Amino acid sequence: VSCWGFQTAGQSGEQELENLVLKLSVLKDFLSSIEKKALKALQEMSSATPTTPPQPLSRKAKSIPVQTFEVKLDITLGDLTKIGKSQKYTLSVDVEGGKLVVLKKQKDSQEDWNTFTHDKIRQLIKSQRVQNKLGIVFEK
Repeated sequence: VSCWGFQTAGQSGEQELENLVLKLSVLKDFLSSIEKKALKALQEMSSATPTTPPQPLSRKAKSIPVQTFEVKLDITLGDLTKIGKSQKYTLSVDVEGGKLVVLKKQKDSQEDWNTFTHDKIRQLIKSQRVQNKLGIVFEK
């Protein structure tokens, strides 16, 4: 419903004021009607959706288990003097703890490991040529 009009030359100031009051009254009723419809729609939506108890905020999401992979270290230019047979390592990734552990089994069941925290890892580079090759750039 449109209530806006133009003033004709013959209207007096009093008529203009009455027209303005009438238009404001119609507009107020129109806004009130929209508000009631919106409130009714919200009530219908809230009653239509099943109520589920709120989840406690302190409950943690499912924890991410530590993942372990058997890997081989690739020879880089700095390691060319150490050419020998490739050694297998165990790579453990603890996402929640923010740690990466590289474990090397040595003779006599001894273990040598390096732990890297997430803030020491600068970049992960997935090889485009070799599907299962990943480069890791550390801070030092």
